[in-house]
Amino acid sequence: MKIATWNINGVKARLEGAVTWLRETSPDVACFQEIKSVDEAFPAEAFEELGYNVAVHGQKGFNGVAILAKRPFDEVTVRGLPGDANDSHARYIEVIVARPGGVVRVGNLYLPNGNPVGTDKFSYKLAWMQRLRKRAVDLLKLEEPFVLVGDYNVIPEPIDAKNPQAWTQDALFQPETRAAYRSLLNLGLTDTVRACYPGPGLYTFWDYQAGAWQKDHGIRIDHILASPQAADRLVAAGVDKFTRGWEKPSDHVPVWIELADD
Repeated sequence: MKIATWNINGVKARLEGAVTWLRETSPDVACFQEIKSVDEAFPAEAFEELGYNVAVHGQKGFNGVAILAKRPFDEVTVRGLPGDANDSHARYIEVIVARPGGVVRVGNLYLPNGNPVGTDKFSYKLAWMQRLRKRAVDLLKLEEPFVLVGDYNVIPEPIDAKNPQAWTQDALFQPETRAAYRSLLNLGLTDTVRACYPGPGLYTFWDYQAGAWQKDHGIRIDHILASPQAADRLVAAGVDKFTRGWEKPSDHVPVWIELADD
């Protein structure tokens, strides 16, 4: 089973690229972040024509997450990250999808950026990460295969940036941010891509500015974390870097894993 995640940076603006990518790579489950669309305006038909079922948690103009799956959803369990009834941001959706021999739970997240540091935006980011950790704790109690995928807006280690010094003042690379990410891993989750590729030079985001793509000044901020039951089935992982070179690209590229069937 192939599960992929991509911060699409506006699903309507990148629809042609999204459809092309789905046709070329054919993931069983595809998770989009930053769709920048309300549920009713999401171009579901374009994806349904490719054989996907669609679940959306959208928001006008910004944020928004969506999950596409070739198999019908057993359940759409959560829209919005639990833990703060006043949080109106559409940043989390969770589904249960059938797979050969069982099911897998997929949580699709768009974690807050948090910049600038020292403002309420950074406090919101850290509080959101605490809520995500609580959700992970609750899911681990179920002892089932699950993955938490998406744009984490976290550079976990210096190896995850071409030029780490350029990010020392950024919310993505603050000690508190990185510690919150490690606390997720310390629960027993596996950073699947890093497990498959321990070396440098693997990035998922290149800024539109200052020739970052041409200079390969990238960072790795899009992650797929797996529960022990899912990590035990991990057979491959990768980054579809080629999409960054397309016309009118997202500044992120897709990340994917493959899980063996039971």
